[in-house]
Amino acid sequence: MPDSLVDRHVGFVRALREAGVPVSVAEGLDAANALRVIELADRESLRAAYVATLVKKPAHRPGFDVLFDLWFPAVTTGLHAERPDEAMNPETATVEELRDHLAGLLTDGTEAEMRAFAQAMVERFGRQPASAGRQNWFSYSVMRALSPETLMARILREALAGRERGGLAEKTVRRRVDAGVRRFEEAVATDVRRRIAEDSGIERIARSAVRPPLDQVDFLRITKADLARLRREVHPLARRLAARLTIRQRKGRRGRLDFRRTMRASLQSGGVPLTTHFRPPRPRKPELVILCDTSDSVSSFAHFTLLLTYALREQFTKVRAFGFVDTVDEITRFFAPGSDVVEAMTRLANEADMVRFGRTNYGHALARFAERYGEAIGPKTSLLILGDARSNYQPPALDVLKSLASKARHAYWLNPEPRSQWDTGDSVAGDYGTVVPMYECRNVAQLTAFIETLA
Repeated sequence: MPDSLVDRHVGFVRALREAGVPVSVAEGLDAANALRVIELADRESLRAAYVATLVKKPAHRPGFDVLFDLWFPAVTTGLHAERPDEAMNPETATVEELRDHLAGLLTDGTEAEMRAFAQAMVERFGRQPASAGRQNWFSYSVMRALSPETLMARILREALAGRERGGLAEKTVRRRVDAGVRRFEEAVATDVRRRIAEDSGIERIARSAVRPPLDQVDFLRITKADLARLRREVHPLARRLAARLTIRQRKGRRGRLDFRRTMRASLQSGGVPLTTHFRPPRPRKPELVILCDTSDSVSSFAHFTLLLTYALREQFTKVRAFGFVDTVDEITRFFAPGSDVVEAMTRLANEADMVRFGRTNYGHALARFAERYGEAIGPKTSLLILGDARSNYQPPALDVLKSLASKARHAYWLNPEPRSQWDTGDSVAGDYGTVVPMYECRNVAQLTAFIETLA
């Protein structure tokens, strides 16, 4: 391969790794070998070769496509590009003429036509002057000028002329137009990123253009949109966590003596029962107690753990959940089976009694929990504590935590902060970690790894 293509390949693989897409050295070499047997001028064959060798999960595909379009753009500014329509000059056409043309593309346009039109619209509307003679590029100004979402009524009127509204035909047209609007938005965003990369460098725009895969999004920086997507991830994790804790409970336990098998085995030794046999223990769903820090400093993490709590209620015989800031309240009642999780969180924020003075105090919350709800923990209980162990320099109440952990069958602590920040400032993670095993849990990938350690 030419040196320029080698450099581009190396940079692309490095960008994938920085974006959270795992690519091993062997996989990078496989991709390089694949490039030797495909037609490099065929951009979609190039994309398919990279996908086949580097992408292992569907969640990694969106980030891959963004980076591929940056490192291997369809066109380069200044070179010949397809004209959106030879009968229409996009530089001189009126906005209404451009909207008419876009309306046709939303229903019947090909990918190439949509891409060419998007590039022309970015050239006309996306450029904004900046300081020092530079220029910025924006998707927003293009979408504001053309407003594709407002074309639905016009398209429906033309497509359904003389036919009844509200039927299957209208639904089909609406779906097609919605899909077309999404394609146009993505085509505009792709071309804007390409132009910014040409002006500022691919590496710079690549770092900000790609969000990490969902399983690597930091809980402390999670958005509402991410939480909505995470709901689909939570239920499989809850099932796996319940299964792992059940296995741990069964390990080391023996069921009742199996007298019949023991006596049958004794016939081989003259009736002397040298080997005893036991019945397998009955599999039972474990009981779970969750203590969750709901303070503002870990509010995003608390939202995720409450989603996890909601899912866990379906997997355990008995789940009791408690939230705290500087005092503690039982919040199990807000997550009754069948309730809406968003509504449950809203009620929790308005009705739960978890705050005295408003500053996190782990020591007081633990002492209050032991006083009011100590009976919730017993020999069948797994205790799960979720929080950053930052207690505003208040006494940590280690003796109370030791007492609670000693009564539980298992106890674990999941901390959403990076391990490097433990025991800095007001963190007492190290002290609590000597009593209850503490695990760094900043994203779904680390939560999954924690669950795997329970085997």
